[in-house]
Amino acid sequence: MEPQRSPLLEVRGNVELKRPLVKAPSRLPLPGTRFKRRPDQMEDALEPEKKRTRGLDTVTKMATSHPRAPALTARPQTQGQTTAPKVPKKTGPRCSTAIATVLKNQKPGPAVPAQKPAAAAPPLLGGKKPTKRPAWDLKGQLCDLNAQLQCFRERTQTLNQENQQLQDQLQEAQQQARALGAECRTLEGELARVQAQAEQSQQELGNLRAHVLELEEQLGTQEGLVQELQKEQLGLQEERRGLATRLEEQERRLQASEAALSGSQAEVASLRQEAAAQAAALVEQGERLHGLEMERRRLHNQLQELKGNIRVFCRVRPVLAGEPTPSPGFLLFPSGPGGPSDPPTRLSVSRSDDRRGTLSGAPAPTTRHDFSFDRVFPPGSGQDQVFEEIAMLVQSALDGYPVCIFAYGQTGSGKTFTMEGGPGGDPQVEGLIPRALRHLFSVAQELGGQGWTYSFVASYVEIYNETVRDLLATGTRKGQGGECEIRRAGPGSEELTVTNARYVPVSCEKEVEALLHVARQNRAVARTSQNERSSRSHSVFQLQISGEHAGRGLQCGAPLSLVDLAGSERLDPGLALGPGERERLRETQAINSSLSTLGLVIMALSNKESHVPYRNSKLTYLLQNSLGGSAKMLMFVNISPLEENVSESLNSLRFASKVNQCVIGTAQANRK
Repeated sequence: MEPQRSPLLEVRGNVELKRPLVKAPSRLPLPGTRFKRRPDQMEDALEPEKKRTRGLDTVTKMATSHPRAPALTARPQTQGQTTAPKVPKKTGPRCSTAIATVLKNQKPGPAVPAQKPAAAAPPLLGGKKPTKRPAWDLKGQLCDLNAQLQCFRERTQTLNQENQQLQDQLQEAQQQARALGAECRTLEGELARVQAQAEQSQQELGNLRAHVLELEEQLGTQEGLVQELQKEQLGLQEERRGLATRLEEQERRLQASEAALSGSQAEVASLRQEAAAQAAALVEQGERLHGLEMERRRLHNQLQELKGNIRVFCRVRPVLAGEPTPSPGFLLFPSGPGGPSDPPTRLSVSRSDDRRGTLSGAPAPTTRHDFSFDRVFPPGSGQDQVFEEIAMLVQSALDGYPVCIFAYGQTGSGKTFTMEGGPGGDPQVEGLIPRALRHLFSVAQELGGQGWTYSFVASYVEIYNETVRDLLATGTRKGQGGECEIRRAGPGSEELTVTNARYVPVSCEKEVEALLHVARQNRAVARTSQNERSSRSHSVFQLQISGEHAGRGLQCGAPLSLVDLAGSERLDPGLALGPGERERLRETQAINSSLSTLGLVIMALSNKESHVPYRNSKLTYLLQNSLGGSAKMLMFVNISPLEENVSESLNSLRFASKVNQCVIGTAQANRK
């Protein structure tokens, strides 16, 4: 509840509202709101009839000698804000003196017409300032406040029109972006056509060369024939005329052949020049295409930075078979800023506190908790809708930016289903890991046409009780590969590696599916009070991406980390511990400690602290290169829709809200 404001402070606020408006977030009341008064204020406004009669002569004198003061600005009241307390009658003159002092220092504003002619303020006479209204003249003050309210509504309408103009400009900019995309596709088609023409010209050039060789052979034959005729001329004088005629004819044919040969040579030279011009144009188109690709990467990264280098999505799993259906008002998903068509970004959770129930048996009061995230996925959201929101973030890893995606929440809230998908190989329930790798393989193949070549190396480990295990170990290596430790890749290198862990090159979806199948069999799970098969370890799937453009000498590399965090649960101090419960207790303590360290690391990065406690946990130490200022992070907070898990759900939502408020600096691509 806000502290009560004195009338003098309200008048000062009203005077400040009369200053010229600037372009800033509007604090004016929304259209449709009304100036409301509490019932106790309405009772104070109605004075006894005797006091009205007693002060009639005084009012007449004051109204005749002093014009009425200009209308005061009424401070708009938002929902949930309490009105100012009523002023005692004895302090009326003192408040009126304060109002007159403020109005004396205020510049006269434009006169606002009143709603009723009888209550309108009298015009200024002789350029004098209007006098203050009597403290008991509540009706006149109310008219002035209504006039001020009408003025502010007109200003609000003007600001709404300016907002609509800005939205129109945004739509025009989006249309220009689509036009540029269409022009890019047109240029790609033109490039393909030019390449086809160049190949056709090369074929024609080969045909012409073969024809020239044939003509040269014919010319050699004809020259030999001429020599033979000249030798026979001495012995065959009688046939001289005939041979001379034949010789002339051969000479004419020879001249024609030479002329044709000269024309062919000129045509060959022209074709060579045209081929050189086409080659130069092809090189120019390649340069332009490379420039467009670099511009696309820059704009893509800028778009991801505008969305935030740390983003938090909330996902509510559906109610499973055999689980009780929650009450209708337990979970609410308010519409986005643009209405029902916009994806939801807010979540409201209702909680009934039985401890605050009354002794008479009345129902316990309900408390509502509101949360806001970058995106909220209701229980009906599918795996394809979830991946569609992160597809562009995953593609940033191909551009050289480290990307890390977490799945956080209590056990049984759907974290493993979100990351790995459901059993049975159904494409509709595939998780983020197989979908992300399929998307990366597809985009890398497209970039191969522009000269880029990519290689992918996958690893899959789990952190159980602060011990690193390899989930891809098979056969004799399973359980006998030695202890896994996190080490630097080399002296002076910032890259981290896990010793005795398998690093498997992958190039297709089937290889990834085989790795996920092996990891599911090796991961540590156990039965808890909340879940039959609860993940008791943090699983970290890392994909090291390396790209190279040999023609331009460019290289880029970055890791993509997809993390399925262990289920968070609060410890019950009154629980009787047996041998199995003690093991679960140690697991829960290790899980909560590493999750707490993860929160401290994110807060330290957001606050730009000199020391970041990466080494306090094996999880944060392994993900050190994916959490720093050059990384892009996304956290999925998974919650249960059941009312019996509301305490754990609220703890998860509060932790995610703290992470959502963190801001990390601008990401830098790892290029060489």
